[in-house]
Amino acid sequence: MSQIVNPDYVVEPEKMNVKKGLEGSVVDQTTISKVTPETNSLVYKGYPVQELAENCRFEEVAYLLWNSELPTKSQLAEFEKKERSYRDITKANLEIIRLLPKKCHPMDSIRTAVSFLGAEDSRIWDKASNLDKAMIMLAKIPTMVAADFRFKKGLEFIPPNPQLPMAENFFHMCFGKVPAADIVKAFDVSLTLYAEHSFNASTFATRVIASTESDIYSATVGGIGALKGPLHGGANEQVMHMMLEIADPAKAEQWMIDALKNKRKVMGFGHRVYKYGDSRVPTMKKYAQKMADATGEQKWMKMYAALEKTMIDQKKIHPNLDFPAGPAYYMMGFEIDFFTPIFVMARTTGWSAHIMEQHSNNRIIRPLSEYNGPAERHVKPVSERN
Repeated sequence: MSQIVNPDYVVEPEKMNVKKGLEGSVVDQTTISKVTPETNSLVYKGYPVQELAENCRFEEVAYLLWNSELPTKSQLAEFEKKERSYRDITKANLEIIRLLPKKCHPMDSIRTAVSFLGAEDSRIWDKASNLDKAMIMLAKIPTMVAADFRFKKGLEFIPPNPQLPMAENFFHMCFGKVPAADIVKAFDVSLTLYAEHSFNASTFATRVIASTESDIYSATVGGIGALKGPLHGGANEQVMHMMLEIADPAKAEQWMIDALKNKRKVMGFGHRVYKYGDSRVPTMKKYAQKMADATGEQKWMKMYAALEKTMIDQKKIHPNLDFPAGPAYYMMGFEIDFFTPIFVMARTTGWSAHIMEQHSNNRIIRPLSEYNGPAERHVKPVSERN
């Protein structure tokens, strides 16, 4: 068999080790986050994610991911001032969101709105402007999501309030009011937990696009497209659909047994990297319970407990972050198909950090494939083809 020749590599196909889904492959280095499966731990820039979620607001975490250190009081004040000044979106972008089909998924809406946002930014691609563009997306994406949330309900747009922190402002834009502090904290915690997670599918997609020296908006749109899939970000939506289907906590155990027996895919469980439990779950589960306590909707957490126990007993598979996040968002009052756009609001910070890291020491990402199609053959005139 002949060799595949390229100036950068010479590979003998007989020696190729194909890893479907790149499982176990290390494709680059990063300073942004680290997952340690053996200890079920996740750190952002060295800080355990559960400590960040408990002790910092999401704005501080965004600053950390982009600047490698937590902000001082004055640095945070300046960061927040800039973020709040960027929250408004243009009338044209607002109208784009308004004119989208009411039945389109909110992920389609935010993908389109971010693409339009990139078209509105006339600056040419350059590394120096990436941080400012990242801030623009951090500030404007919640406004876009909230606008779509209102329009799909037939309600008028509520402009952002520059006096409010990010979490409070998002509730204000969606519902016209800010809920109790416990609910706001639960939401803010979820943003921190969803902000970053190493080379997951959507993050890797953004890095692939960035490696071509495409712009940060295009890379983010690619990340949104990857996150939309139910095997990635869309899983939190599927978790809540599953719980609504079960309806009664008393039926949860048997539902799970039947689902496993019938080889039905159960969303919200298992993880490619974590084998003994997702490090983010205990924190999100704690705040999902706080949501149940605040709203009186205890049945979702009772169902959670029954499903979790049965899956672990039957398959030794643990929940991932999407499992507690789904019911938590539902109890906050968000429509199910907006769970993943909320994920986008958070993960924009991690994507931007990775895009900037990729641009700082770039080499185009271009893996090989092993061909297993037909052997070489030659074209016959159409008159000779049987």
